[in-house]
Amino acid sequence: MREFTEQELVRREKARELRSLGIDPFGHRVDVTTNSKDLNERYGAYSKEELHEMETEEELLAGRIMTKRGKGKVGFMHIQDKYGQIQIYVRKDEVGEENYELFKKADLGDIVAIKGHIMRTDMGELTIKATHYEHLVKALRPLPEKYHGLSDVEERFRRRYVDLIMNEDARKVAFARPKIIRSIQHYLDNLGYVEVETPVLGTILGGAAARPFVTHHNTLDIDMYLRIATELPLKRLLVGGMDAVYEIGRLFRNEGMDRNHNPEFTTIEVYKAYSDLEGMMDLTEGIISNAAMTLNGTYEIDWKGHHFSLAKGYKRAHMVDLIKEQTGIDFFQDMSLEEAKALALEHGIEVEEHFGYGHIVNAFFEKYVEETIVEPTFVFGHPVEISPLAKKNAKDPRFTERFELFICGNEYANAFTELNDPIDQYERFENQLKEKELGNEEANEMDMDFVEALEYGMPPAGGMGMGIDRLVMMLTGSETIREVILFPTMKKKD
Repeated sequence: MREFTEQELVRREKARELRSLGIDPFGHRVDVTTNSKDLNERYGAYSKEELHEMETEEELLAGRIMTKRGKGKVGFMHIQDKYGQIQIYVRKDEVGEENYELFKKADLGDIVAIKGHIMRTDMGELTIKATHYEHLVKALRPLPEKYHGLSDVEERFRRRYVDLIMNEDARKVAFARPKIIRSIQHYLDNLGYVEVETPVLGTILGGAAARPFVTHHNTLDIDMYLRIATELPLKRLLVGGMDAVYEIGRLFRNEGMDRNHNPEFTTIEVYKAYSDLEGMMDLTEGIISNAAMTLNGTYEIDWKGHHFSLAKGYKRAHMVDLIKEQTGIDFFQDMSLEEAKALALEHGIEVEEHFGYGHIVNAFFEKYVEETIVEPTFVFGHPVEISPLAKKNAKDPRFTERFELFICGNEYANAFTELNDPIDQYERFENQLKEKELGNEEANEMDMDFVEALEYGMPPAGGMGMGIDRLVMMLTGSETIREVILFPTMKKKD
């Protein structure tokens, strides 16, 4: 059993005292009638004199004690609910001697219920003048000191519950995230899309280039993957005639962790029959601009030291043109694989064994272009080798009808004019298997059921996937992905 600190021992003794008085230290139901936000919205505009004359109705709210002071027969405290803090004024002659003694013995972090009327102090602060004070929950651990207790960033994310108590910015992000997700759902629902759910566990690796988490199903005695993408099951629904579908859900990739990556993360994937790449560009602009306006009331944003607009009308540029702007190399020119490899080596790009022409083009983009992009830009025309699920460009089959959205050097969305030719798709899967044999751990596997689905006929379609976590980071000004995931993956504590 661990040793308790002096403060923890004192708080445990106070919990025993409460029990001796017939009070449950860990509370019971209370029917809360208001909260700090509601009170500020209803009464924030009134002066001290106006509130005094109004004789406001009695309110009941509950929250955690964050500050406490007083002596003699009068005291003040701030209690915090999910919206913020509000001051409480406690007088012995108003709440009674027994309740006032409970107030005096309460600790920071305790949860209480307060009944009272609204007033404004001489200092101008909106305050509840308590008519009844009730203990609800005894906090057996003290809160950390405001500026010192959670200065260890790792501890903030390990003990998110304490971070949410002490850190107003953390609470704002926690409530902003579902608001952003709701805005996306409402936007797509109003366009006639249907939200669906697809399996998290599967037996075939596909839909993206990524290393999977592998688990084992005991009853079937087979290994299974946690999904790395939702693409293939969603496109099966287009074959089935659902026409416009989307899924917001968790994906799992057994890869590195940094400021922009967490092993489990949330994406939205959207598929629309009879659409294409251009349609997905328009849809992506709509989703992001609507989320920005819903959350912040403006399209303007300051992010990573840059100012730009998220209003519709994003720049659109071919990957090869952007590479030429930065390096002078024109990959539209006829070029052998050996010539491309030579250029790569000249420019400090490591050529892996499985690399084809398109891998080299993509490597040039990642090294010389990606981080130079600031304003929202749709980069299209990805090489066929790195786009096994996108339709080839009719004029130059080395490239595909695919785009990625980049903002401030980071990718935010990935979209295709979807490949619906089952013969071509089968050949792409076969090429992926060859890459896997040459050491590409992120290559797709052969999904014959998906090829069979395409043989029944999938409508021409556009599809788009977007990282929800990165979108939340940008719209809330958060510096790392761990700020926007309530419980991020952490290294094991020693």
